[in-house]
Order: sequence, then structure tokens, then C-alpha cells
Amino acid sequence: MGRLNKRALLDRLHRLGTASRADLAKSLGMSQPTAGKIADELLRAGVLEEADLAPPRTAVNGAKAAARLGRPGRMLRLDRSRPRFMAIQLGVTETRLAALPVGADAEDCWSVRLETPGSAEQWVSELRRVAGQLPQKKFWGVLVSVPGLVDEQEGKVLFSPNLHWTEKADLRQLVGRVWKGPVALVQEERALALGHQYLTPESDDFLLVDFGDGVGGAVIVAGKLHANPLPISGELGHTPVLGNSRRCGCGATGCVETLVSTRGLLESFAETHAKSPKSWAALGASIAEHGIEPWLAAALEAAAVAIAGALNVIGLRHVVITGSLTQLPPAVMDYLKQAIERGAMWARFGRVEVEAAPRRRAAGLVAVGIDRLVLPMTGQIRPQAS
Repeated sequence: MGRLNKRALLDRLHRLGTASRADLAKSLGMSQPTAGKIADELLRAGVLEEADLAPPRTAVNGAKAAARLGRPGRMLRLDRSRPRFMAIQLGVTETRLAALPVGADAEDCWSVRLETPGSAEQWVSELRRVAGQLPQKKFWGVLVSVPGLVDEQEGKVLFSPNLHWTEKADLRQLVGRVWKGPVALVQEERALALGHQYLTPESDDFLLVDFGDGVGGAVIVAGKLHANPLPISGELGHTPVLGNSRRCGCGATGCVETLVSTRGLLESFAETHAKSPKSWAALGASIAEHGIEPWLAAALEAAAVAIAGALNVIGLRHVVITGSLTQLPPAVMDYLKQAIERGAMWARFGRVEVEAAPRRRAAGLVAVGIDRLVLPMTGQIRPQAS
């Protein structure tokens, strides 16, 4: 019960942003001594911090207001001052790193970017180089976002169609050579979904679909990641499209991501506009000038079929789109939204919401750090300061 109370207080404070001990006690139905004791423990652990809020001052008829007497209220918030986690985004072409506090920012801000090499040894060598340049050497843990099929419990990449060397590597062991402490692996779309939910906690039920090097998704139900008996979920990009003859990195032919991934869109654009540069900027300019051409409409329709099918199976009506499609002219998202609505069963009875959102992977990794390392439902709080 004590652990549940700690987590309840932490979740409530995360939703409120800042609150006093008395506010937390009242909103949770706890006694003030209990809420105060939990807050003090989380403060000692470095999970929370206190912030002085100046009392309101009002002026009357232009006269300078007198300061309110008494001690200013002591408000609590998630600690934003001290980096607690080393976050790593292992991407197909780029690896990004940042030292993050418990109080995550609304937008991703990666302090280090490097080209993802072609082998495990080269990758860990690059991590060592970066670690040597960072002033902070110790963290509560290292959180790694990884593409592909990831067994998060075992810490293994089972299959990565766009980054095959990770399948044979022990990523936790590799990262452990650089930074001592626990290492948690998170499938990249799951990290994105957790980040969106962490920063918009009112979004309790949604399907997040990310477009980039591939196309993948993750499901949040009742504020939690949808549980699966197998370490596979949201593989929308590997839905086959009839008539599509392109080979996919997964080994199959006709996967939808060969049409709507960044590479797939550029290939289709180059086939249709042979005289135009094969670049993302040229693609965006062409859409702005010519609108949704037939080749692009076919690709978006294929993606919409996969997304609408997922909504129909899982029983959701809210879709969050992140990644490359959101960077193109608004006509692309408008077309995709309408195509999803045509295929989603719930649109016959109610409203299906499709929204574009920024990638919030860093916040998702922080959420994983809290869940697995700081305040897991088993074990104790780690009251250590770095």
C-alpha cells in the first residue's frame, strides 16, 4: 500500500505540475501527515524538488503593493534541476544522447548527435568517446530507445529490419561498458507513445503511429501501454499492400512502409518527377504546388487502411501521428485523416480524432526510468544523488 501511495502521489504531481503537500493530500484523499511523509521521502531521493512561489502582489490605484507577511508557500514539482538519466536514441542513421532530469521537457532536446555506425563495437566506441566529454559520469540508469522487435524484459533485439547488427549484440552489456548502473531497452514507438502520454496525461487511450525510416505504432489504453503476450506490437509498416512489388528490409515484398517511409516516399516521388531533385524539400514543394498526386494518394490510402484496421480491432478512436508526414504540407495530414475516417468503423457512429504531434521520445524514456528504475511496483525507491 505504501508503494501504491507513493506512485499515486507522484502521478498526481506530474498531472498538476506543481502542488503543495496539502493540495496533494486533499486531491488524493490522504491524510496530510501521510502525504508529507511520502513527499519528504521523494525529496530525499531526488525525485522531487521544492520551489518557492512568490505570494501574489496586487496594486491599488497605481500604488505599489505591500509584500505579504509570512513564509512563502513551499511547492513541490518533479526535479528539473539535476540530470538523473542518460537517454540514448539508437536510430537507423543517427544516434542521439541527452542527460535528462526526472521533470522532462515538452520537446526533445538532444545534446549529442552522431552517425550510427555499422557495427556494435564501433557504436560502443562512439559512446565511450561521448561519455569522456560529458561532465557527469554517474546516472541512476541508462535508457535506450531501439528500433525493431525488442524483448524489453530480456533486453534483446529480436529483429531489426533496418539495423540488423543490433540483433546479434547485447546492447545492455555494451552500454554497461560505458556507464555503470541499470540499462533499460525500450522499443522506439513505445517510447514515443509513453512520451506523448507523459506530457499530455489527459490522453488516456490512443494509437500512436510514427513515420520515418519505417512505420510503426504503439497503443496506450487507460494511460498504460497495451500489454502483449509476445514482444511484437504496432508493426503497421509491415502490412502487405496488394500490387506493391517493393522489397522490404524485413525480407517480405509489398510492405506498406516501402511506400510511406521517408525512403519510400522519395523513391515514388523520383519515379514520378524524374527531373526534380530527390530530396524532402523538393517533395514538400511539389505537394504545395500540385497537391496530392495519384502516387501519393495511393500511398496514403494504403497507410490509412492499416491504421483504420488497427482502430477497428483494438477499439480506439484517437490516432496520434508523429514523424516525417507531419513535416510535409498540411494537405498530406488532411488527406490521411479523411482516409482513416473512411475506414474506421467508429466514424459511422461517432468522431474519430486524428492529430499530428511532435516526437517526444525523451519524455517517454524518462517515463520508463520512473516506472522501472525509480519507483517500480516491486523493490524500493533508489534514494541516490549523482
